[in-house]
Amino acid sequence: MTILAQDILSLAQRQPFLQEDLHLLHEVDRNVPGSIHYSIKRYKRLPQWSIDDIGILEYMYITSDEVTNNLQLKFCLSGNIYCDQKQTECDNCKSNSTLNCSNKIESIDVLSFSFSPSYLQQFVKANKTSHTFSDQVLAFTHTNSFSKILPLCGKTRMAIDALLNHTYTDTHANIFVNAQMQILLLYSMDCMLGDKEETGFSCKFLSNEADRDKIIKAREILLQRIGEPITIKALSRKVAINECYLKKGFKEIFGTTIFDFYQSQRMEHAKYLLYEKGLSVTEVSHLLGYSSISHFSTAFKKQTGIKPCELLLH
Repeated sequence: MTILAQDILSLAQRQPFLQEDLHLLHEVDRNVPGSIHYSIKRYKRLPQWSIDDIGILEYMYITSDEVTNNLQLKFCLSGNIYCDQKQTECDNCKSNSTLNCSNKIESIDVLSFSFSPSYLQQFVKANKTSHTFSDQVLAFTHTNSFSKILPLCGKTRMAIDALLNHTYTDTHANIFVNAQMQILLLYSMDCMLGDKEETGFSCKFLSNEADRDKIIKAREILLQRIGEPITIKALSRKVAINECYLKKGFKEIFGTTIFDFYQSQRMEHAKYLLYEKGLSVTEVSHLLGYSSISHFSTAFKKQTGIKPCELLLH
């Protein structure tokens, strides 16, 4: 039986869903007000199902009231492997021998990400005079709702695979997931606009795989040091590439500057610590490496548009 991924997406959104249609293996659902809501649901794939993978971008502009507006990314993929043992407990999974895992279950994976206008607008603040379609969408000045089927390129599949199979937990998982969602947003916007060929780079040195790996490694170091700020000079030394190449390569691969990426990840993690973990403003300020609460509050408001204490009122 051939079943379209749209059907899976529809079934996954039923409340309650039909158990004879889908068997839920794993579910994650997180929401931070004024930021991102995401869900990841993994279902057992029935052997008679033939699934067509799909990605969808939905831009919802209902009124000028941003509470009702959002941009959603939805993905449905099959053929991945789910292990009902945690990767820290399964010897085969820990050694990356998933195919030999005795607990493996072939899965259908449904991922949904909803971005609020206030979250997306941070990416166009530095370029308010631009009138490109991409900027209009991110700034929510485009007043017509639309949806678009997204081709699932290799980069998108790798980002989704990372989300499904990472081994981070608790706050580290939150940092990693936030970063991967921004990558998916970047790739989806590129697909929507047809801006770039997957293998094309304007920085010629990025055609060298070793140099691309250094840029990716720099991003990983930034994520590992959310509470320990690092200078670009120190970062360039850690990955053995000069500062100029590091800044240009990072901007091209990830669509943002090193500073803006780092600040964005710090403030998204601050939202998580404040809203979901219930930490105080003082505690979060200290964990993120700020010298004073006022410095943290200023940076938080600049990035998010609200004060840290205002998030706690939601």
